[in-house]
Amino acid sequence: METNNLILEIGTEEIPSRFMPRALRELADIASAEFSEARISCGNIETYGTPRRLVLSIKKLNSRQDDLSEEFKGPAWKSAFDGNGTPTRAAIGFAKSKNIEVEDLEKRDVNGIPYVFAVVNQKGGQTLDLLPDMLCRIVNRLVFPKNMYWKKTSVRFARPIRWILCLLDDKVVSFELNGIKSGQISRGHRFMGAPSVSVSKESSYMEKLYDNYVIVDQKKRKEKMLSAIAILEKEMDGTIDKDPDLIEENLFLVEYPVPFYGKFDKKYLELPEEVLVTTMKHHQKYFPVRDHSGKLMPYFVGVSNNRAVNMNVIVEGNQRVLRARLEDASFFWNEDSREPLASKLDRLKTVVYQEKLGSVYDKVMITVDLVRSLTSMLGLEEHIKLIERAAILSKSDLVTNMVYEFPELQGIMGREYALKDGEDPRVAMAIYEQYLPKSAGDETPSDVIGAVLGLSERVFNMVGAFKMGFRPSGSQDPYGLRRAVRCVNEIIWSLSLDVNLDEFLKEAAHSLQLEKEPMEELISFIRQRLLIQLKEKDFSHDLAELAVSVTGGRPLQALRFLESLKAVQEEQWFINLVTAAVRVQNILAKNGEERGSSVEVAKLLMPAEKDLAEAVESCSRTVCKAVEEDNWDLLMESLSRLSPSITSFFDDVMVMDEDSTVRANRLALLGECEDLFREIGNLSRLKR
Repeated sequence: METNNLILEIGTEEIPSRFMPRALRELADIASAEFSEARISCGNIETYGTPRRLVLSIKKLNSRQDDLSEEFKGPAWKSAFDGNGTPTRAAIGFAKSKNIEVEDLEKRDVNGIPYVFAVVNQKGGQTLDLLPDMLCRIVNRLVFPKNMYWKKTSVRFARPIRWILCLLDDKVVSFELNGIKSGQISRGHRFMGAPSVSVSKESSYMEKLYDNYVIVDQKKRKEKMLSAIAILEKEMDGTIDKDPDLIEENLFLVEYPVPFYGKFDKKYLELPEEVLVTTMKHHQKYFPVRDHSGKLMPYFVGVSNNRAVNMNVIVEGNQRVLRARLEDASFFWNEDSREPLASKLDRLKTVVYQEKLGSVYDKVMITVDLVRSLTSMLGLEEHIKLIERAAILSKSDLVTNMVYEFPELQGIMGREYALKDGEDPRVAMAIYEQYLPKSAGDETPSDVIGAVLGLSERVFNMVGAFKMGFRPSGSQDPYGLRRAVRCVNEIIWSLSLDVNLDEFLKEAAHSLQLEKEPMEELISFIRQRLLIQLKEKDFSHDLAELAVSVTGGRPLQALRFLESLKAVQEEQWFINLVTAAVRVQNILAKNGEERGSSVEVAKLLMPAEKDLAEAVESCSRTVCKAVEEDNWDLLMESLSRLSPSITSFFDDVMVMDEDSTVRANRLALLGECEDLFREIGNLSRLKR
């Protein structure tokens, strides 16, 4: 079949760079789905983007749809045709509904009963005729974080659409979207290219745009940008921070990247590094530059969208902007340092945390109580003074000029101001580390001071959210509670903190006056999130549920229990033990009423039951010790010694003996076995 190449360009006002990666993925996915549904086969589907255009490129697109043959089952043959073979109203109506003649109906057997079948053949249409409606649907299905309406139509898009180019090889695909007709006219670079660029065929599209200073392919744009930056690095004798997010952001801010480097006064290097980096990266989209030892240099690299005749004008303009930013930061640093961080605590009384929960000061005071409780629970009393101090200072940086101007520096500036005030370095670090981890896979607190503070902070937030009725639902989690639980568990595992979250949550619930019902909902929610995280560590759902049921609200012990269990679950003794546990459970479920109150050793008649009784008595002592000490390896070892005895018992002993006394005694023995099994949970979950 003949194939063609398609190019679709949606020209717009500048689209925010953060919208672009997702939009390009969705454009490819939507196009793939549309062409598949339309039965039009094609080769590679590629999407490209710049601030002013979204481009869909499809190679080897079939010139027409695939033919379609569909089979439809109708009424039973005896209902469709009478004894003379004359079609009834049922046959006539069925044929009409499928737009075929009655004579074309077929007779087929289904489970020995003849039915009427209609075979409907549909000839594939021409792709060029189908494309206008398909492409309109593709564009209309695109969804952005924020959409705009323009003119008086229902069409919405990230930014107003200004032109549409669409070619199938050398033919224009004509359609209209929001009053804009498609054609073969594109537009060049806003400053350096032609305002109108005529493209006669799909194969010349990229070249025509490149001639007008638009590098449509973001991969090639990235190559050009990074190769130019590499040259600048040699000139500066430094290296930029190659932040992937910043590279991507710059990539979709320009159509023709022109990297440059500028300088700033060395005096600003006296500011905390994060202040400089945040100013450059987050506010100006510049790349910081470091020397070969990793220290910041008084340089920055920017990416211009304009290759000016005199690049010095662009460089000097950017240097002026950065200088003003850094001068402000320097002023904030000096002003904030006039008084110690501790003196800012009272000012938190004027900052509302949440109407029902009070001010940030109120939150700090409750957090101080929570860190005291958690410190005691964990046996970390030797650190209590440092932990309390960190909690008291934890939010004071929120009322500094620097954090007001740069909110992303909260915690970081708290650390820096605390160090400048001469606070203990561990206290200063805890003020920063209370916010770690910030995302999945991020670093966790390096010290118990920051860990205790971070756990207390998040537990306060979770209990507070449930008190206000803010619960996650479906994909909605505006208060980040799922992330908070994930962070809590990661901190606990990272520092091996044996926290009983149920007990700690109850402490927080008491402080915040959370009622019993939402408290139970919160505990259930946290358990479910723990299950998800354990499964992410390659433990099965059944194993994870078993661990959580045994260890309760103790994430560290749940993980350790699973690690011990996973080490033995493939061993034959454990497989036999699970089988035996299921048998014990089933026997007692049916015959538990006949069970004796306790095992009478004198009534144990057979060697196998005597051996099991001795094994149970011996195992009980070590199992109790193992559970008390959370020694899961010892628990598994103890049960391994029980396994052969119980296997032999079932091989050699008839539990349901005719003698009711013997039977009751043996059931009592199995009851003691079941009591032991309960220490490891419901083993029947693991039955294969």
